Amino acid sequence: MKLKTFHTPPVSDTEQPGPRWAMRLAYALPLLLLPSCLWRLPFALHFEMGQVQDLGMQPYWVSIPYVLGLSVLSEVIAILTIGLVRGWGEVAPTWIPIIGGRHIRPVAAVVPALIGGLILTLLFTNVPIGDGRRLTLFGIADSVGYTNDAWQALATVCIAPIAAWGPITIALGIAYYRRRTAPSPGQRS
Repeated sequence: MKLKTFHTPPVSDTEQPGPRWAMRLAYALPLLLLPSCLWRLPFALHFEMGQVQDLGMQPYWVSIPYVLGLSVLSEVIAILTIGLVRGWGEVAPTWIPIIGGRHIRPVAAVVPALIGGLILTLLFTNVPIGDGRRLTLFGIADSVGYTNDAWQALATVCIAPIAAWGPITIALGIAYYRRRTAPSPGQRS
């Protein structure tokens, strides 16, 4: 009886393999954002997750699609960063009309990654300025109050990792650019 053998997928399906840290970060990013995506889902059903201020909730027919869509969109964008370390970030998949099968210019992936990373860094960076207030991209905001320390700890654990999204995207964009613009081993002098 012959045993069926399974082939493991290649570590990298790219023209030039990228650094191992970049591969790990790209695959870890969607998992890093998952707690914040799950944290916001109860808000769609007007469950305030221990927060004490009035959140001014929208009707269910608005809040459910909005919150669910925001969570799904966050994960989809995080999954797209995997393209910065995989072959489908170098050659467009064949099922995409017009550009399918063509090589992607490095700038076409790096510019959106860097701009997106900068925007994400600005959006999710909060600088404490004292008196329970913080400076955000949108101005000065009051810190969120919670009914007890357990809710506050849960919120911190779920929401804090999202601050790394922008810097990770920037780092992956730079690694992609270096990998794609470096001379291949056969071209070196």
